[in-house]
Amino acid sequence: MAEKKSSVTFETIMRDLKAKKYAPVYVLMGDESYYIDRITDYIADNVLDPDDRDFNQTVVFGADTTAAQVVDMAKGYPVMPAAHRVVIVKEAQGLKSLDALERYFEKPLASTVLVIAYKNGTIDRRKKVVGKAEAVGVVFESKKKRDYELPAFIEAYLKKNHVAIDTKSAAMIAEHIGADLSRLISELDKVMISLPDDDRRVTPDVVEREIGVSKEFNIFELKTAIIERNVFKANQIVKYFDKNPKAGSLFSCLPLLYTYFQNLMVAFYAPDKNNDNNLAAFLELKSVWGLKDYRVGMRNFSAMKTLQILAKIRETDAKSKGLDSLNTSTDDLMRELIFFILH
Repeated sequence: MAEKKSSVTFETIMRDLKAKKYAPVYVLMGDESYYIDRITDYIADNVLDPDDRDFNQTVVFGADTTAAQVVDMAKGYPVMPAAHRVVIVKEAQGLKSLDALERYFEKPLASTVLVIAYKNGTIDRRKKVVGKAEAVGVVFESKKKRDYELPAFIEAYLKKNHVAIDTKSAAMIAEHIGADLSRLISELDKVMISLPDDDRRVTPDVVEREIGVSKEFNIFELKTAIIERNVFKANQIVKYFDKNPKAGSLFSCLPLLYTYFQNLMVAFYAPDKNNDNNLAAFLELKSVWGLKDYRVGMRNFSAMKTLQILAKIRETDAKSKGLDSLNTSTDDLMRELIFFILH
């Protein structure tokens, strides 16, 4: 049986499954379908030998069955020589009367591996059915990755596959694809296939070629142009965004710029700000290398201007959401913001 854990993660579940430590019940729920699918597919493909699946593995969809029927399936004993019976309920959010599973969870059949794959939401953890499932098996909530977590996820995924990627390239991919992990993994796999055996590195050139993100006209290059107060380059990128909305937008730029100028404001008043190591540590940067943009910003902007920029970004964010905007387009709001920052 799977080892009981105080903190259930995708990694601990997969480790137990690969060690053939199976729990009698898996309740997989959440807004991120990628991990739910990975666990479900692994159980479907590995608990039983192919020859044993016809009589011992049942896959149903929540909308097409009832909780009572699921219980009946789970109570069935495996047909020899199989040691287990596998019952998988996909799209379990369509299953009515989940509470009807409570009694089965009180005393599940040890030979059955029951998987409840509940997507696009979670079951209220205050319900008894969740507590009883947790007491005898595994309850896992698959949460969406936050935007700021995506670059690290990309780096870790590629590293597992012996592929290196620089910080800028990871950020470009994360911004372009977003938090849809299934699509993100698909794109990363495509990129890895394209790499030659003698150079397993993902660079901005590779990202541009394989994913279609311009290495010259993206929100990170726009941020750099703004930091350097390169008016011509910044305007070039904004015009490119006008013609290619998928390349960048006001909504993707605002958080990036706000985070930068917020940290720049902190840098102006940091103790011992002239010492690179101390300032990098104060800003909680991974390395001194990340300080370069802040040194440039401290030369090109004053603390007062930085404070005004932060206020302008907040104002632009409010207008983009319809507050006092007078129907101003997001393109015009972006141009207005960048003009304010650079002049």
